[in-house]
Amino acid sequence: MPELNVVTRDGTVKTIEAAADVSVMEAIRDSGFDELLALCGGCCSCATCHVYVDPAFAAALPPISEDESDLLDGSPHRSEYSRLSCQVMMVDALAGMQVTIAPED
Repeated sequence: MPELNVVTRDGTVKTIEAAADVSVMEAIRDSGFDELLALCGGCCSCATCHVYVDPAFAAALPPISEDESDLLDGSPHRSEYSRLSCQVMMVDALAGMQVTIAPED
């Protein structure tokens, strides 16, 4: 199982195991992080699962969709490394990736 390093809003880093072919959001949520709200359950309709992806892994991710980009545009915390964690699927190539939970909007 690939490992995922999650940085919480207070800067705490926790390494979790994320099954391949589940979204980063599901892996984080199922590991008990309560600050990643994911209100829409992964339907790419709310942006409450906003994370910052480690720049070293950004190029390994699939391109951002227009819908995802539109939702992220609504956040004052958007950066070039912003992604909705529900839209990033864990695969072995992402083992060791670090994501930081974005500030709440």
